Amino acid sequence: MPRRPYDLPPMSALIAFEAAARLVSFKSAAQELNVTPAAISHQVKALEAELQQTLFRRHHRGVELTETGAYLLVAMQRGLEEISDAIAQLRSRSTKADVTIHTSTAVSSLWLAPKLARFWKSFSHISVTQNVSDVDVHTAYCDLSIHYGDIAKATGDCRVLFRDRIMALGSPRFRQEHPVSVISDFASLPLIHLEAGEAGWTEWRDWCRALGYDGPLRKGFRVNNYVIALQAAQDDIGAVLGWDGLTGPLVASGKLVRLIPDCIVSPLDFYIKVHPHASSNAIVFTDWLLREAREE
Repeated sequence: MPRRPYDLPPMSALIAFEAAARLVSFKSAAQELNVTPAAISHQVKALEAELQQTLFRRHHRGVELTETGAYLLVAMQRGLEEISDAIAQLRSRSTKADVTIHTSTAVSSLWLAPKLARFWKSFSHISVTQNVSDVDVHTAYCDLSIHYGDIAKATGDCRVLFRDRIMALGSPRFRQEHPVSVISDFASLPLIHLEAGEAGWTEWRDWCRALGYDGPLRKGFRVNNYVIALQAAQDDIGAVLGWDGLTGPLVASGKLVRLIPDCIVSPLDFYIKVHPHASSNAIVFTDWLLREAREE
């Protein structure tokens, strides 16, 4: 028998499982999919047999997910969310905004979103939609996209927005409780480590090494989103690395403060990519963003 595409079990079994797992009920899943509970049970049993794994614990009052079942549910939901996003993009193409720009949550919330109000004051006839994601997906349906990386290795029409300095930041209370005078003092500090899906973010070890300290560091608090990392720092959890182009407003407001004067130049650029199908309005928006970045 030829292998199924993507080496997946039958989609009917996966869909039945996802509904039953999400609703934690074969009966509710059957109602949602307009089939009988017995049909749901049959599909789930077939899936369990193929995977040779137990996905549900059956009780006389109902069912509950096993650890394996929970793992599969999360994986399926991620995949279905990606499909849903793609479908939404396709559905909206006929009525899409004048300009669609893809960016990460950090760049969107910390740098781009505050600028949009100023753009609309000057160009009220141009609507801008953000496609916010921390992975480079769906950029084919965008006019523009903002990236953090080596622009020399990028392809297409790419233009530098800014190159940052990277500094150590913490809350005012954290600085008071953890005074720092030299780089080696960071060895004993609680640190917030960013484990982002995007490649290239400077880590604490890289930062300390660039400033002359190559010793051990504490494992600290780990997050996979830069906005969450900055919030954790404001909550006195630890020190965080701050890209000044992104964290400038937080420093200016006093929510975060520099722990030490030393900083390094970011090894990578924040740059904007103009996609081949970009509209004339997208070019207007790009030129405006570049001017904003230069003024900053």
